Amino acid sequence: MTVGQDDQTDRNSETHDRDAPAREGAHPLAETPEVVAMPAFSAEVEEKRRAARAHADAIQERLGEEAFLDWFDRLYADAAQDEAPERIPWADLAPHPLLTEWLQKHAPHQGKALEVGCGLGDNAAALSDAGYAVTAFDLSAHAVEWAKKRFPDKPIDWHVANLLEPPQAWRGQFDIVHETYTLQSLPPGLRRQAFAPLAGFLKPGGRLLLICRIRPEEVTPEGPPWPLAPSELAELERLGFVRETLRPVILKSTRAIPHVFCIYRRPAAEETEKR
Repeated sequence: MTVGQDDQTDRNSETHDRDAPAREGAHPLAETPEVVAMPAFSAEVEEKRRAARAHADAIQERLGEEAFLDWFDRLYADAAQDEAPERIPWADLAPHPLLTEWLQKHAPHQGKALEVGCGLGDNAAALSDAGYAVTAFDLSAHAVEWAKKRFPDKPIDWHVANLLEPPQAWRGQFDIVHETYTLQSLPPGLRRQAFAPLAGFLKPGGRLLLICRIRPEEVTPEGPPWPLAPSELAELERLGFVRETLRPVILKSTRAIPHVFCIYRRPAAEETEKR
């Protein structure tokens, strides 16, 4: 369940006037943010992605706000019928480059990792290849089945689950939790309910890797996606987590879109006792 990078490319760009500074590459957290070039798509693929975004909008309008979460599964179901990943607007069929970079820089890896909103499975596969014992879940059963088919030889424990109502057995079980674009795919009202479950997955001393769009505090987002405000990122610190990394970046493809890559650590037991 992810609405992402170039929805990545130019989703509803004509109507999102309040996002104009973001489209020009301004960043709310840094005057001169790092620019990361994203892979370019061919004209044919771009046209398919534009059609996919239009199809996604039509499904969302048909279902209405009350059935918003059903939108993800309907979209994956329609694309799965024809095995057409290009009909998923955010499906890049590759792990996120910021995750790939982090995995390469911090090898070797071990322990248990949870992939939140796994979609078609590329980030989960990257975590597995890096050495983690990976559990991956998505709200969409069609997405999970598709991910299993794409990565049949990966030792990944796939699940259909809802971030807002996760299995209790996962609480406090993971050394690494990776979340890219799932929080920003939730309307702000639903998103407020997601921080505590997300934080609850980690063991003491475990780390949350978070990649998302970022917006100025005063901007009212029109989504999906709904970029996060700096005050929303601070929610994890209010839950007792220690922020280790806040990396402002501009992901640049057909547009320049402000993002952050954050790492939050759940304090170990001895750290909590000292507070």
